[in-house]
Amino acid sequence: MPYFQTKSNNPLSKSAVLLLGFIALLPFLRSANAQSEPTETTATETGSLDNGFREMYNLNFAAAHKTFECWQELHPEDPLGPAANAAAYLFGEFERLHILELDLFTESKKLEALDKLSPDPKIKAAFDSELAKADGLTKKILADDPRNRDAMFAKVLTDGLRGDYAALVERQKSAGLSYLKSSRSTAEKLIAIDPNYNDAYLALGIENYVLGLKSAPTRFMLRLTGAQTNKDKGIANLKITADKGRYLAPYARLLLAIAALRDQDKSTAKKLLSELAHDFPQNRLYQTELARLRS
Repeated sequence: MPYFQTKSNNPLSKSAVLLLGFIALLPFLRSANAQSEPTETTATETGSLDNGFREMYNLNFAAAHKTFECWQELHPEDPLGPAANAAAYLFGEFERLHILELDLFTESKKLEALDKLSPDPKIKAAFDSELAKADGLTKKILADDPRNRDAMFAKVLTDGLRGDYAALVERQKSAGLSYLKSSRSTAEKLIAIDPNYNDAYLALGIENYVLGLKSAPTRFMLRLTGAQTNKDKGIANLKITADKGRYLAPYARLLLAIAALRDQDKSTAKKLLSELAHDFPQNRLYQTELARLRS
């Protein structure tokens, strides 16, 4: 069953589905105005992580790798270190393959070209290695404390990363959907423990919104597999992260901007993209899409 495909020929619909599909893999990028409470991992010595997240979000991958590797040396038991470095590898691959370019998702010919991309095996090996590190650390923490919020969040992130690589780089949509559901399931457990862990709502928002765009028969079949397909619920969860998230607020705002475009609400989309362009001036993608909306 196609994961990132709708029956609509509307290019904005394709843009929304594809971008929403890989948004889950970008969960580490912290907003300077984040509202959520500090977690155990971020309560102390957050400078280097913050710098790495911002470097990655500004597409400076070499600097991000260096920062995250230094973080791992200082915090060898923290699963967010290798998970963040894995995200940097994935972002770099997206940039190399031009998957991150917003205009890619508005032109059918470019969308079709995604199937012809050639992943770099060395990047894939490095990506998998960092995820394996994160998995090992997460499992160790959860074995001692099954309710550890930060370890649960690390699992939400690594499942999202795997799902995005599978769906958008390897074009394995079924595998991508499986990881998407796993990420959402863990997020639900985390929210049950701590309803104020606002970044976790993004995983619920992504699955519900992406799959909520499907046709009614497809949504019915997806629900039989345990997937969630409520578009309105997806938007509501995205707004929680956009307003209160610590790590994911910028990406929740991007999701909401795309949703606004699908609803022909250019005013809201411009506002959200203007905020992102201001906060992350080195990321040309926001500037390009904002200029397109203003033209």
